[in-house]
Amino acid sequence: MGYAFMMGYCFACDKMFTFNPLRVPSIKDSRGVKQPVCRECIDRANPMRLKNGLEPIVPADDAYDAVKEEEL
Repeated sequence: MGYAFMMGYCFACDKMFTFNPLRVPSIKDSRGVKQPVCRECIDRANPMRLKNGLEPIVPADDAYDAVKEEEL
């Protein structure tokens, strides 16, 4: 049994970060492809979402952790 994580760039701030590819919050780009968003950008976006009457984005507890290989 092993673990895996993805390494990529945040769609919002372009910072490299690691994440669970099955759980990370994402935004669809202009082609409709899901792009990952880092925890810091989610934290920055939530106050504005609340101000605009939207629900905050609540990442899964394991969104930025490794995933068990059998889940992939």
